[in-house]
Amino acid sequence: MVTSPSPADVVVVGCGPSGAVLASLLARRGRRVTVLERHREVFGLPRATSFDGETARLLAAAGVGAGLSEISVPATGYQWRGADRKVLLDITFAEDGRYGWPDANTMHQPALERLLGAALAAEAGVEVRRGLSVIDIRQTEDDVTAIAEDDTGATHAFPADWLVGCDGANSVVRELSAVPMTDLGFSFEWLLCDVELHEAREFVPTNVQLCDPARPTTLVGSGRDRRRWEFMCLPGESAAELDNVDTAWRLLAPHGITPETAKLLRSGVYRSHARWAQQWRRGRVFLAGDAAHLMPPFAGQGMCSGIRDVSNLAWKLDMALGGRADERLLDTYTVERRAHTKAAVLASVRLGRVICVTDPAAAADRDASILANGGGRPTPPPEATPLTAGLLRPGGGDVIPGGRHDALIAAGFLLITTEPPEALGDIERALLSGLGAAVVHLDPEDRTDSGYLDYLRDRSAASVLVRPDYHVYGTAVAGATAALAGGLLDRIGAHRPSG
Repeated sequence: MVTSPSPADVVVVGCGPSGAVLASLLARRGRRVTVLERHREVFGLPRATSFDGETARLLAAAGVGAGLSEISVPATGYQWRGADRKVLLDITFAEDGRYGWPDANTMHQPALERLLGAALAAEAGVEVRRGLSVIDIRQTEDDVTAIAEDDTGATHAFPADWLVGCDGANSVVRELSAVPMTDLGFSFEWLLCDVELHEAREFVPTNVQLCDPARPTTLVGSGRDRRRWEFMCLPGESAAELDNVDTAWRLLAPHGITPETAKLLRSGVYRSHARWAQQWRRGRVFLAGDAAHLMPPFAGQGMCSGIRDVSNLAWKLDMALGGRADERLLDTYTVERRAHTKAAVLASVRLGRVICVTDPAAAADRDASILANGGGRPTPPPEATPLTAGLLRPGGGDVIPGGRHDALIAAGFLLITTEPPEALGDIERALLSGLGAAVVHLDPEDRTDSGYLDYLRDRSAASVLVRPDYHVYGTAVAGATAALAGGLLDRIGAHRPSG
């Protein structure tokens, strides 16, 4: 067995979007990271096809913001249409969204992974080892070691302080850690067809869900000149009947997609699932991304949830590694992300129960009910889902709107306040600085910070303390800013000097 000569701070298993973002976030904080990936090359076919504005912001924090416009296209909207093609749901997306990025973005996942890979290659603290499959994990109270096998059968040991499994739905890390999954049993088979258009064609809106009981069908963008169609397997129909190229072209033809207009990049039947891991931490091992959860695709939140996972975990690992917080801070990862992701899975299942209706009478009743309750009217997308438990004060948990201090937030905690500098005590200011936190004093008359000022005004607050994952820790009224900062320091176990 060959042992890595220099132990890492963190071993990341899997170099998909979640693993690559985690490695980049840690490296940008000065941490040494080893990434183990069983595939020698980036997987050439897309899985996810989109990311929302909140996720774009998190990707930018991982160092790839400048390249996102090159690998993605803003989506214009998302509609549900009934069998008669009446609009049941009409969500419109803005290019300048609440979080500083387009509300929704379509993309070709391999292009995103190559962008993330280039960012990792530029980080001196990251070593990416491809062609290695993890076969064992050994941990003590003080460290953890991943044992991996190469294609010759030779084994390699990679010691670290912490290990994170970002190795997908069939996670070896989850299996080796004996973590059970909660499975809601909500599962349908769909024929997935990825196509590349021979000529540019406008689709308005970008994304459409046909809630047609004859065959529920999904139409979504997948980056420039690429689109995806998904056709539900009907009751009494076998996956084998769907899973052939002739069937794919037959189902695509009514949408103007033929061998003359497009190249079929892939067609195949997949089964959606609704699951989450019951534990997201076992000692020095964590799970993230598809290793920790799977959800139906109807809300487009699978990859986005994985990136939220690692954006939550990265700064906590960094603080624990640096001794700036008690290791108990790491337990908030499970508390926060499991509840948040469970809500996303349940929401996706609720959407699926509405969409996957194949009885014409039931579909007609559904459509009538939706329209009678205000359906069909243009609406903006919902705000990002807040955290409900964990490292928060009562009233915290929201995602702060995008603003010009986003880079400061991503680098560490940020206290945004309209109070004068003397409102924060010297000890709290010094301790915040020790955490890598920054303080920004706003002029209430300066509208360049209108998003933050509006946020404070709507909450009758003078200060807001924002976490590095853009979630709000808490707010404070005038005169309570020092207590807000001090409360955070106590919660994470930061050392307070005597006197």
